[in-house]
Amino acid sequence: MTHWRKLGKIFDPTHYPLPAGCSEFAQAPQALVFDDFVRIYFSTRSRDGRSGEYLSHIAFVDMRKDLREVMAVSRHTVIELGKTGCFDEHGIFPMNVLRHGDLIYGYTCGINRRTSVPVDSSIGLAISRDDGFTFQRVGDGPVLCASLREPCLVADPFVQVHQDMFHMWYIFGAGWKRLAAGTPLERIYKIGHAVSSDGIHWLKEDGEQAIASRLGADECQALPTTTRIAGRQHMFFCYRQAHDFRNNRDRGYRIGHAYSDDLAVWTRADEQIPLDRSENAWDSDMQCYPHVFELDGQVYMLYNGNEFGRHGFGLAILDGVEDTIQDQHH
Repeated sequence: MTHWRKLGKIFDPTHYPLPAGCSEFAQAPQALVFDDFVRIYFSTRSRDGRSGEYLSHIAFVDMRKDLREVMAVSRHTVIELGKTGCFDEHGIFPMNVLRHGDLIYGYTCGINRRTSVPVDSSIGLAISRDDGFTFQRVGDGPVLCASLREPCLVADPFVQVHQDMFHMWYIFGAGWKRLAAGTPLERIYKIGHAVSSDGIHWLKEDGEQAIASRLGADECQALPTTTRIAGRQHMFFCYRQAHDFRNNRDRGYRIGHAYSDDLAVWTRADEQIPLDRSENAWDSDMQCYPHVFELDGQVYMLYNGNEFGRHGFGLAILDGVEDTIQDQHH
């Protein structure tokens, strides 16, 4: 049976100087493979001096292709936060990167604070012309945002090019709920799908849930990532209960899995390629924000553990793959 073999935590942000006054969190790691190294983008946090709230910034770590040795950590944020009043004014978390032609596209999740609820989010696009060292927005507004049947929290983009079409899997908010008396409002979100011919103008299946829920109608799904394994498309994501999940091992994030033969219909199969939880380790209480990618004929997963990646991210390798892996990123 195919399974993930865990290789342990490979990066702890508290051991390195980070940009923008950040000192911890390396969330939602996303890999960009070069000839001689792998650049891993992540979201880290500083404090807003005015409000005391977190601000999320994008940085990166360059690692040798053994994914064990750190070569360098960026001293700068690769993209500045948005202008006052824009969708990404208060943070970017996460940013998905892919090569397309001679450019590197970065699909950002922009965060802006609200009054009645803590945050809202939309998806933007930035482009790098310097091998992913810095990114510049294509505009100050989002390329995918709330709509008639997706009223809030459009976030967590993952983009793949297949047969000259851009496919995006992302999450959309079904709404906010107070799920127990005396508790704060909690967001409910599901994975959706959109297509584009140019990577800028998107047509989405408005309000259509791509992945079936297993924990009931209020299951929260986040950060999809897809790759082709043994002739079939596979998606990995994280999911959790809607409330009482932050410090509750039984209700917190774990890794989910689905597969598809056409990128449209997905079969949920968490048990088919499992990532087992550790006992008393950095990922014993929580496994979240996966990113799956191909490197030198092997399939790897980067993911965060306890406390939503406060102390970094780890790595797992997929064993038991018999057929050739085809990386779908251009």
